[in-house]
Amino acid sequence: MKTLKLKSSREIPILGQGTWRMGERASQKQAEIDALKLGIDLGMTLIDTAEMYGEGGAEKVVAEAIADCRDKVFLVSKFYPYNASYQGVIKACDRSLSRLKTDYIDLYLLHWRGSVPLSETLEGLQHLKQVGKILDYGVSNFDVDDMEEAVSLPGGEAIVTNQVLYNLMRRGIEWDLLPWCQQRDIPIMAYSPVEQRAFAGRLELEAIAAKHNATTTQIALSWLLGQNNVISIPKATNPQHVRENHAALNISLSAEDIREIDCAFKPPARKMSLAMR
Repeated sequence: MKTLKLKSSREIPILGQGTWRMGERASQKQAEIDALKLGIDLGMTLIDTAEMYGEGGAEKVVAEAIADCRDKVFLVSKFYPYNASYQGVIKACDRSLSRLKTDYIDLYLLHWRGSVPLSETLEGLQHLKQVGKILDYGVSNFDVDDMEEAVSLPGGEAIVTNQVLYNLMRRGIEWDLLPWCQQRDIPIMAYSPVEQRAFAGRLELEAIAAKHNATTTQIALSWLLGQNNVISIPKATNPQHVRENHAALNISLSAEDIREIDCAFKPPARKMSLAMR
C-alpha cells in the first residue's frame, strides 16, 4: 500500500475505509465487522470513524474489527464541535478510547468548526498528544480561511491533515484549498470519495471503465488516488465492494482518460463554498 508522510514523519496509507452509517443497526453489525476485517487483510489498514457515527456505534464496530490486529491499523476518529473545549476534547477522547477498546488513536480530528475558540481546542489536542492518547491531530471540513487561522495559533503547526468532501462531483477544493494544503504538506483526506448514484448514465465514465474492465466507481476512486497528497476513505459493507475499492489501486489512468474525465466533470473555474455532507 502506498503511503504519504505526515508532518510528524509518520506514514499514512492513501486508501482506507470509512465507517459513516455503521453501528446504527444491530442486524448489520457482523457484516460491518467482516467488511472492515476483509479490508484490513487486503492492506486497507487506515480506518476512519467518529463519535458522531451511530453516536459511538461505529467506534464499537471498529473495536471488534481491530481487536486482534490493533498494531496494524492506522486509526482515525473525530469529535463533535461542542466537545472541542479543553476539558471537552479530553473527555471525548477518553470516551472514544473506551468504545474503541484501545489506549491510543493514531489521528484525532475536530469534525467541523463550532463556537469554541480554536486556540482552546488546540491546547486540548496538544495535551492529548503529550500524554500519548493520540499520536497526531488534525481538522475536518475546514476551508482556507479556517486553515490559515488554525495554523497561525500555538499548536496549529502540528495539524497533519484536513478531512473534507472531495470527489469527481465535488471538485471545488481544487481552486484553493487543495493547492494550499499541498504547498504546506498537509494531506487532504477525502471522505465520500465516490458518489455512485451520480455516475449512473455518465457515458464518458462508463466508456473509460469499460476500457479498463472496471466499474465507474473504481475509475472515480482511481482518479482520486492519483491526486497529489490526497487520501481516500471509501465506505463499504459488501465484500465485493471492499475488493473493488482495493482493486482501484491497480488501475492506471492515461493522460487521455484524465482529459476525458475533466471534460465530463469540470474542475472549478472560481472560488466555491466548501462542500459538506
